[in-house]
Amino acid sequence: MRKSIWDQYRNKLKTVEEAVKFVDSGDWVYYSHFVMTPVALDQALAARIDELRDVKISVSNGMHPVQVAACDPEGKTFTYHSTFFSASDRTFGKQGAAFFIPANYHEQPWRLRQGFAPKPNVAMIKTTPMDKNGLFNFGTSCSYTKAIIEMADIVILETNEGVPQCLGGHSENIHISDVDYIVETPKTSLLATAKPQASPEDEKIAQFILEEIHDGACLQLGIGGIPNAVGSLIAESDLKDLGMHSEMMCDAFMDLYDQGKITGRYKYTNKNKMVYTFAMGTADLYEFINDNPVCAIFPVDYTNSAENIARNDNAISINNAVQVDLYGQIASEAIGNKHISGSGGQGDFVVGVAKSRGGKAFICLKSTQMIGDRLVSRIVPDVEGIVSVPRAWAFYIVTEYGKVCLKGKTTWQIAEALISIAHPDFRDDLIKAAEAKGIWRRSNKIG
Repeated sequence: MRKSIWDQYRNKLKTVEEAVKFVDSGDWVYYSHFVMTPVALDQALAARIDELRDVKISVSNGMHPVQVAACDPEGKTFTYHSTFFSASDRTFGKQGAAFFIPANYHEQPWRLRQGFAPKPNVAMIKTTPMDKNGLFNFGTSCSYTKAIIEMADIVILETNEGVPQCLGGHSENIHISDVDYIVETPKTSLLATAKPQASPEDEKIAQFILEEIHDGACLQLGIGGIPNAVGSLIAESDLKDLGMHSEMMCDAFMDLYDQGKITGRYKYTNKNKMVYTFAMGTADLYEFINDNPVCAIFPVDYTNSAENIARNDNAISINNAVQVDLYGQIASEAIGNKHISGSGGQGDFVVGVAKSRGGKAFICLKSTQMIGDRLVSRIVPDVEGIVSVPRAWAFYIVTEYGKVCLKGKTTWQIAEALISIAHPDFRDDLIKAAEAKGIWRRSNKIG
């Protein structure tokens, strides 16, 4: 390695305790995302709870329980924010120790660069160790990391040999000259998550979707059991030459590639490449993407750009929801005051796929859920709280009772279609609700 690069590296090397001293009261501190949480820096910053005041933290889907929130649930020193709630974020949110930042995922780099998001005073980013060219790789979360670094006053890296090198793409690295301080940490494996287990209802939903996928389709899979079930069915099918253009790289894509189902042969953008902006899954997945030239990680304003999604014919997106109402409004991030996840990129792909020639966007949900000891319908008269996807964008809705396409439908046709895939026990009440809303015709029929 060239001497000048090593000199810069040594001059910027700090202990973790020294590095967090550069955070001042009143600062906004941005962390890297998902499984790339800078754990050592977070712990060291939390230890300064008695020295600081009014420090704001921003992250997306912090998969590790963030210590600045855990140590300060009343927010006297740290105020923790997330643009997409993880399980631990939800726990902090219930305690009043975490706040949500609504965001369409593709907008995040633009928000930062145009000043619509708070300016990062300090960026704390987990990376690979430096390579021979003076580059640090952002690992499994490209997302909007480059934009954070560009806008930050101080950039602190937490390097770890356990971080896979995720090839791009673009904007997946930072050069030593753009780094202020470096903290080395012992090699640890990234947080692995188990493959989601598909329920019988998930498998029925997946079967309905599989009927709509053809050779050469370009896939986006969201988080959860249903996308995983779709992946399993594709693996057992005769489908071939599929492509991947997805915000998330999950185990299902790895499995489909290993079985020769994904080739990217018919993609228009990034032909033969598996395109994504973050990865989260098993240890096998992290090994698969490490230094793998078939995989291409990009920032989210590329992967989730409606124009880039649409350039690939037969784009297919598969995502989850928690409620759909009789108008076709989709709730995916919250029910009432109960915040679950975030806007994420669901809307990005619903819009982008609709512009793709032959594209289809599927929003999936089980028809019912248990609340306490009470079974309730997830097809509802009105969304309870927050609408994630407006009715004008809705495409296919799928439950274990069937799939319906809402594009081009009248209000009464939408209501009829949705009631037809609701649980039979709730259909009569939903018809009465539709009648009360004036979106039910006397001639409507439910099969």
